[in-house]
Amino acid sequence: MGHVVIDVMLKPEILDPQGQAVNGALPRLGFEQFTDVRQGKRFVLTVDGEVTDEVLAAAREAAEKLLSNPVIEDVVSVRAADASHTQDPGQ
Repeated sequence: MGHVVIDVMLKPEILDPQGQAVNGALPRLGFEQFTDVRQGKRFVLTVDGEVTDEVLAAAREAAEKLLSNPVIEDVVSVRAADASHTQDPGQ
């Protein structure tokens, strides 16, 4: 069983109110080293078998057609995942 990770981010020219809210909260919590925050989306797709170049191409097509809004978002990454990207943090 393989996994593909897709990251989608708002285009740079699109306002990111959630990112701005987090950016404003960080210094109040003592995190002074960060200057900007942009929030995005991550999808993990599971496939039977190995993640091949063909699987990655299909995942990119799915990301561009369904998982992102091309007017305001960019698909910034489509890659095969290692086990650390697919674990539930609660486990």
